[in-house]
Formats: sequence, structure tokens, C-alpha cells
Amino acid sequence: MSVSAAEEIASIAARLVVDEGMEYAQAKRKASRSVGRTPRGAELPSNELVEDEVRSYIELFCADTQPGELRALRELALRWMQRLAEFRPHLGGAVWRGTATRLSAIHIDLYCDDPKATEIALINLGIDYDASGDADLPYLSVAERCTGFSDPVTLHLAVRDLDDQRGALKPDARGRTWRGDTAALQRLLDTDTA
Repeated sequence: MSVSAAEEIASIAARLVVDEGMEYAQAKRKASRSVGRTPRGAELPSNELVEDEVRSYIELFCADTQPGELRALRELALRWMQRLAEFRPHLGGAVWRGTATRLSAIHIDLYCDDPKATEIALINLGIDYDASGDADLPYLSVAERCTGFSDPVTLHLAVRDLDDQRGALKPDARGRTWRGDTAALQRLLDTDTA
């Protein structure tokens, strides 16, 4: 049985995501180039296909360490979501989806009327951050220590408009949400403990 170009790219991208901590888009582009295709002309895989490959890769090569790393990252995310509760935080990315390793960044979406309010809150908490993104979607990035990790973890706080929260829990093609609020994350942690 032959492997499609998308499946081959997804497999290579999965290794880049797990072993180098790359985000999906960057990993797909690099994987595409590594098989001699240009990302624009390539048959790039869906995020769901890459995620399936990431899960398979983790199961084969990281099954002994990944569950503990994921739990530590989720606990750190929960603490930050509780700290920033006034901005209706929603966790996304690999930490929410369950594929995170120690190299993964934590992605939290914040929903507010005034984007500057999040920066003021971080300043009031005495937290150093880097601002990036653009006027439509600013990001505030923070480095934070995580229990059991030698290197700090990066938290990316996406500052979104309050109206964007309506679509925040839209499911993927398989019916799973791309992000969850503080209560949903707490339920995941409680389930992992049970």
C-alpha cells in the first residue's frame, strides 16, 4: 500500500512537533520541503492528520514520559487561567488536545473588550512578557518554570476580542473542541487522577 504525500508529510511533521517542539504549521512546511515539495504546491495534511501522527509517535517513543509532562503542563496552564480568570481564558493547542510534551508551548486565548487590559494585568502582577502578533491578534508571551522541567515553558497568551468567544468552542471535524475553559481543563485533570 502506498503512502500519500499528505501522509508522508504528516509523519515527518509529527516527529518535528514532538522532537523539536514545532507548531503544526511550521512543521508541515518544513516536512513538505524535506520531501522535495514546496509548501504552496504540496498536498499539505490537515491538522487532524498531523495530530493522529503525533499521537502515534508519542505512543511509540514517549509513552513513559509524555503523560507526566502533559499533566505538569496542564497544571501550569490551570494556574495561569485562574490568575487571568477576568479575561475568560480558554486553553488550546497540544496541552488542551493531549499531545503536549516538555517542548510544547502553552496556548491560552484571553477574551476581553480592551486588549491593553491584559498587559496592564500582567504588569500589575509583576510579570515580564514579550508582545508580538499584530493589531488584529496580539500575543503576550511569558516564560515560566514548570514542575519537573529543567527549562522554562513558554506561555502564549492570545488577546482576542470578547465577541470571538462565541466561536471558541467550535468542534473539529471529529467533534472534539479545539480549546476549553478553566472548568473543562479542571475536569480533564480530575479524570487523569481518577
